[in-house]
Amino acid sequence: MEEEEFDFEFSEDPKQSVERYEEMVRNQDQYFFDAHVFENIIDYYIEKNDPVKALQVIDYAVLQHPFAAMFLIKQAQLYVFTNEIDKAFASLDRAELLEPSEGDIYLIRGNIYESLERHEDALENLLKALEMAESKDEVLMQIAYVYQNMGDYDEAVNYLKRCLENNMENQDALYELAFCYDVLDKQDESIQFYKQYIDNEPYSFAAWYNLGNAYHKIGLFEKAIDAYDYAILIKENFSSAYFNKGNALVQLDKYAEAIEVYKQTFEYEPPNADTYCAIGECYEKLEKMDEARSYYKKAVKMDTKLADAWYGIGVTLDFEERYFESLHFYKKALNLDDQNPDFWFAMADAYYKLNNLEESVKAYEKVVELNPLDVEAWLDYSSIVFEQSNLKLCIEIIAEGIKNNPDSAELYYRLVAYLFADGQYNEALTQLQLALNTDIDKHYLLFEYLPQLQDNKVIIDIINRFSK
Repeated sequence: MEEEEFDFEFSEDPKQSVERYEEMVRNQDQYFFDAHVFENIIDYYIEKNDPVKALQVIDYAVLQHPFAAMFLIKQAQLYVFTNEIDKAFASLDRAELLEPSEGDIYLIRGNIYESLERHEDALENLLKALEMAESKDEVLMQIAYVYQNMGDYDEAVNYLKRCLENNMENQDALYELAFCYDVLDKQDESIQFYKQYIDNEPYSFAAWYNLGNAYHKIGLFEKAIDAYDYAILIKENFSSAYFNKGNALVQLDKYAEAIEVYKQTFEYEPPNADTYCAIGECYEKLEKMDEARSYYKKAVKMDTKLADAWYGIGVTLDFEERYFESLHFYKKALNLDDQNPDFWFAMADAYYKLNNLEESVKAYEKVVELNPLDVEAWLDYSSIVFEQSNLKLCIEIIAEGIKNNPDSAELYYRLVAYLFADGQYNEALTQLQLALNTDIDKHYLLFEYLPQLQDNKVIIDIINRFSK
């Protein structure tokens, strides 16, 4: 049968082009399509998420337009999508022979190498792409990502800055830059950069937002709030800015204001578990436990795996002296995150209040294992062991606490008290001098714990000598 040939060079309706193409395939005929019509048909199948059919169209396109590199480039992209990496490389090699000055070839090849963690090969190709690209934004971003993946955040910063010089409105670059400065712990540089950027682009809500985040990270919460307010002024529905403003207000103990700001996010996006949990925490700090519990429950209803919200419910019950009930919720939190020392601390405290000293000790052991810098935990842990009259063990516990916190006067004074209680008077006096050297103003802690030592003339003389 003789093949019919039709020319659809001027077909304007993409749907009609697709119908003609499918008719050609059904009839096993050979119609001629102009290159841009083939592009429309390929894009149609890509939008339909049908890469197999898109690749079939490319086969026809390459037969009819053997010198058009764009089809081989699209073919490579689709092979990447279908995870046929060798075929993608082969298509790019053929495209490069036809059109070696086409930047997309090197961009795609660079991205493939990066996905294979071949960073140097990725950079070599991306730098070639950069030379040829008309719009350099995307390539500069990709190079920055490679440097991030190599752990070279300083170089990533350089390329992100170049990206923003090239296009001041590239918000992805603004956020990535903030991330890199954060990893490098260079918040001062971050602040300086965003302030300069805002001088040129005062209406960039993303820049104000990132400036706010940088201030927040170094504890300048008032300045952070001002920056978030500018971001909100420019983009009223910027829910992330409201949320972070709420977080900054919490840091300033302005819990009632924070609640109002958190609730404003609901005007611009559906409520989420994290925001409910944050509101619950504010009500908890205001000691409005019913409201707090209500919001924590809303949080776990939306996300049953949100450990902080289960923990929050436990805290509200603990506050109401419902210790046995609180344990149930602390356990739920620990089932989701058993590496959180705050959860273990709450458990230890609840067990202690229920007079279950054995379980309390076990929980405190976990607290100091997970967070050996928690001075309060070492004090409480040793105190329970002291109540059980195990003086040797409580001295060992405090000594271990001091190893981890050598500047903590609280631990030294407690050790002095335990040593006196154990009859180790000479060692107690040695440790007392260390405690006084560390912080003489806290010597009252010794008498708080063992009031009878206030009548000990030797101790009083040593303290008076240090005071002078």
